Amino acid sequence: MADSPFLALHGAVPAEGADLGVAAHYGNPIIEQRRLEAGRAVVDLSDRGILTVTGPDRLSWLHSMASQALDRLAPGESTETLLLDANGHIEHAAHVVDDGESTWLVVEGAEAPALAAWLGRMRFMLRVEVADRSADHAVLGAATAAALDLAAPSADGGTGTGGVIDWVDPWSAPAGHRYARAEGHPSSTWRWVERIVPRDALAGAAAAVAAGRVDVAGSLAAEALRVAAWRPRFATEVDERSIPHELDWLQSAVDLHKGCYRGQETVAKVFNLGRPPRRLVLLHLDGSDTVLPVPGDLVVGLRQRPEPEPGASPERREVGHVTSSAMHHELGPIALAVVKRAVPADLPLIVESHGIDVAAAQVEIVPADAGAAVSVPRLPRLGIRP
Repeated sequence: MADSPFLALHGAVPAEGADLGVAAHYGNPIIEQRRLEAGRAVVDLSDRGILTVTGPDRLSWLHSMASQALDRLAPGESTETLLLDANGHIEHAAHVVDDGESTWLVVEGAEAPALAAWLGRMRFMLRVEVADRSADHAVLGAATAAALDLAAPSADGGTGTGGVIDWVDPWSAPAGHRYARAEGHPSSTWRWVERIVPRDALAGAAAAVAAGRVDVAGSLAAEALRVAAWRPRFATEVDERSIPHELDWLQSAVDLHKGCYRGQETVAKVFNLGRPPRRLVLLHLDGSDTVLPVPGDLVVGLRQRPEPEPGASPERREVGHVTSSAMHHELGPIALAVVKRAVPADLPLIVESHGIDVAAAQVEIVPADAGAAVSVPRLPRLGIRP
């Protein structure tokens, strides 16, 4: 895939890791965050993968495999879904929008070939066709459609017939079950739109930035706002053990009332009768050492020993790992981390990063006491009468 025209803009610094192929920033990621949050900037997301599913059976077919209800998805309506394995672990995540003729799936770029191949094997005799459109289409992101209109205008308001399709993130208005407490939840101020455009339109969008018609922000700015919104991402928060409950992804990507799909038994069992084995937290990090942890860094709990000797250090126990980190323009250094369910909310934490202990204060996203939704009465022992 050819380099994005956005990498040729003045000051562009290429990203690494999950966002390889686009710009990390253009000289000042903090200012870029503010402009992005205010709806004045666009972000190049052309590293994302794009699939289409066409045919009259496309929605009912996807509905049968996905965690989200898709069979009645209206043209222009946005949602997201997960594809799980038989044990309920997350295998793929997709942003979904239908234009009346095709269902568009936006996924992480590295995931597109594998997902396209898997879907192709699942067609059987149904009237569907799966295509990887990553080579001829791309994605631009912004807080508002108005900013995107300045870079990649739509003739029809983003419904698809004008050459672009808009996916509006449902995280800000979740229809599913939320483990996190509603009070103070940052999703209330989260706004995010992803516009699917022909890949050759990227040059025009970059030209609009160069001409000053719209500002530009890099992936670091977008990631900082996402982390602050507690919004999970497949490329960062998901590992081979992840289930939706741990990341509070039931709220926007899972319909708990839909019928059978692969992994549904685990989803229902953990929600109704169990507890998420791990949980997502936000970490406020000590920035005095100017060290920003990276994904994979260990999160360690500090616990006082029952009978400590004079001068003894607290007991250190690994309790989780960092999944995403960012320097936020208001909150300072922050991170998302997945930790063990039983980690107390008030337990002192540190992150081991670059040979330095970085102090961390935990904000619960999935609470430690998140429990079963169904109360099962205890049955009396056999032979004992009340």
